[in-house]
Amino acid sequence: MSTTPSLDARFDALIVGGGHNGLVCAAYLAQSGMKVLVIEARSEVGGTAASESYAGVTVNICNCDHLTFRTAGISDDLGLDRHGLRYIDIDPTQLATSWSDRRVWPMFHDLDRQLEVIKHFFPNEVEGYRSYAKAAMPVVELILEAGSQPPTRRSLVGKVLAKRGRGATTMLKWSKLSSAQVLRQFFSSELLIAPSLVTGPTVWGVSPHTPGTGLGALVYAMRHVAKVGRPVGGSGMVPITLRRSIESNGGVVATSTLVSGILCEGDAVRGVELTDGRIIEAPLVVSACNPHDTFLKWLRNAPACAQPLVEKWRNTPHYEGYESKIDARITRKPVLRDIDEETLRNLGADPLAATMVVAPTTEELHEGFGKIATGEILDRPAMLVNLPSIADPTMSNGVDEVFSLEALFTPYSFRGGWASDAEPRRWLELYADLVEPGFLESIAEWRCMTPAKYESEFFLPQGHATSFAGGPLAALLNTNPELTRYATPVKGLYLTGAATFPGAGVWGASGKNAALTILRR
Repeated sequence: MSTTPSLDARFDALIVGGGHNGLVCAAYLAQSGMKVLVIEARSEVGGTAASESYAGVTVNICNCDHLTFRTAGISDDLGLDRHGLRYIDIDPTQLATSWSDRRVWPMFHDLDRQLEVIKHFFPNEVEGYRSYAKAAMPVVELILEAGSQPPTRRSLVGKVLAKRGRGATTMLKWSKLSSAQVLRQFFSSELLIAPSLVTGPTVWGVSPHTPGTGLGALVYAMRHVAKVGRPVGGSGMVPITLRRSIESNGGVVATSTLVSGILCEGDAVRGVELTDGRIIEAPLVVSACNPHDTFLKWLRNAPACAQPLVEKWRNTPHYEGYESKIDARITRKPVLRDIDEETLRNLGADPLAATMVVAPTTEELHEGFGKIATGEILDRPAMLVNLPSIADPTMSNGVDEVFSLEALFTPYSFRGGWASDAEPRRWLELYADLVEPGFLESIAEWRCMTPAKYESEFFLPQGHATSFAGGPLAALLNTNPELTRYATPVKGLYLTGAATFPGAGVWGASGKNAALTILRR
């Protein structure tokens, strides 16, 4: 149901896009006393961070694991616990296996416990893992601290000095390398290397051999520095509680409402026009949508000072989406075939509670990236599999379980077309070979969110959301100030969202930083 305000409504700030970053930005502005309006095209807020009902259970639109959101201080700042946000810590934080080596090994938050796991599964890799953690964890700490406030040269340099340079040299060095190069400095086993590449560069949509992706090798270290958690009730509880925060401070959230234009007058923003012709005026407009739509589709009567920026984005390619996600209601839990009794004892928890990474080899991942251009998919693609209802029974109906399978490098322009469910059904059949017989028969209902559906149902052009790349180094260089400083040449027009620093995932730091930038100005 739309809650679009009347034409004569007056607001201090308009936020275009009700994804979690847009909501975070709006919540901070509303808390400061500004009259805020969030304009969201879908019937519910949250974008791909949302959850929804399907087949009598609750499913997450994207992966349910939150690694960075709680590091940004947003929940405490906005009192989201008062609005119903509660987290479950997930430990082991991850399981990993591969198509070529079916052993299943766990990942723990505690480094000492993880070293015991490495000793058991990879006895020759213990010192390498110890060296990796020593080098990588200070980099992660630096990145998380850098993302916690609006980046400026002074703040970024200050953080490096405060840490006496710990992590800075490694960050600079790794930023020039590929993720595969970094990991191979420390590890030799593909069963140890490949799962890290899946949750690093593969999730980013690039080959593990791509130069400049070295910080993608930080994913294991990230899990030792930050805790993996899941909101009770699903990932969507983050946007739900953010909306409650906004409305508790007098803000308005208009759903089922589409923007057709961002209006300028002189050198400043004037407001927005909706698809039904109504105009809503405000001195501040924050676009939480992708920059291509913002500058090329919506910006009207842009001042001369903004023309170079418009041309830059006109010449910036927009890439296709490459992620798909199966959601299913299953009538019984699967049983992993290749997890041993000692591992089970070490876990001390249901192994199915953690997300399991199923990895191709490094070279197969590189091949899978290349296949995107030809619309092909690996015979055995990278997968992220979890059963969120194991750790959070509120997501199920008390009888069945919720099953989630994400498949990567599954391109928008898939040669076979997404009208048929034959390809995603094949992924279920592949997973069935990793568990005891009966899994396929346990599937009561299932669906697949493909890049085509992300485009049609979530307004992501070609199923892809532009994501910020480069980390603190890119923010320090500030070559794209609209992405690293959130402001544009148009007075009163700001950006937030996955395309801006510090990047994608359910982090929220971009929304917080954009709001703080606005308030300081």
